Amino acid sequence: MNRLCIAFLSVLIAGATFSSTVAGRDAPQISARSYLVMDVTANRVLAQKDIDRQVEPASLTKLMTVYLVFDAIKRHRLSLTQTLPVSRRAWRMTGSRMFINPKMKVPVEDLIKGLIVQSGNDAAVALAEGLDGTVEAFVKRMNDQALKLGMKNTHFESPDGLPMPGHVTTARDLSILSKRLLNDFPTRVGYFGIRKYHYAGTPPSNETNRNALLFQDKTVDGFKTGYTDAAGYCIVASAMRPSGRGREPHRLIVVVLGAPSKAERIDEAQALLDWGYDQAS
Repeated sequence: MNRLCIAFLSVLIAGATFSSTVAGRDAPQISARSYLVMDVTANRVLAQKDIDRQVEPASLTKLMTVYLVFDAIKRHRLSLTQTLPVSRRAWRMTGSRMFINPKMKVPVEDLIKGLIVQSGNDAAVALAEGLDGTVEAFVKRMNDQALKLGMKNTHFESPDGLPMPGHVTTARDLSILSKRLLNDFPTRVGYFGIRKYHYAGTPPSNETNRNALLFQDKTVDGFKTGYTDAAGYCIVASAMRPSGRGREPHRLIVVVLGAPSKAERIDEAQALLDWGYDQAS
């Protein structure tokens, strides 16, 4: 075989690696700006669209915040029962909140639940300050960790995800982070599957997890939703299902970024999960 043929085949192989879908039924039509379906068990991407496009992550930012909190617990820098103060900065946070205030000292475990279930921006700030003293120092740690994980197109400006210039990530980078959460903290990722959580002294109406997939698909056990006007409706979802008769269950991760509505965010993530399991079977 001559060199020209070898070069041509190399291009074809490289193209196949980054094709939009694997062999089989085409992936469903998705209106979101970018998406990714990853078979974690088989370690392969099943479908993708614009996965390196930088977008605002909104509250998906909190996946890195909680990664660092889990890491601090693993390294005995924090404990689940340790209580943290609530600063005025945390108390004054806008957007989704846990509704904690400076009169409270809140256990780390409750702040984790408030961060994940209630998507509390105030919980994110309280954890950041509790771990590193200031939000700014914590954000530096976020960016350092992103580089270590290989999240090459991500830059954080806050632990909460409210819109800020330069605060960006990609579907590929979020899949890297999500996979590392599963691999690095297998005993902690159950927090993402909590459907309802209420902290004493905060509104009971705020107790339901924003991830509606947890309520409609029993195989879904994580991760997180996010929304801002600029980011659109976003979700990273994780599920574990049998992949076929007599075969081991497969773990899938779906990332959907920039869906046009809350309903389409969930519908498109569900469609991608169902399609992904068809491919894995």
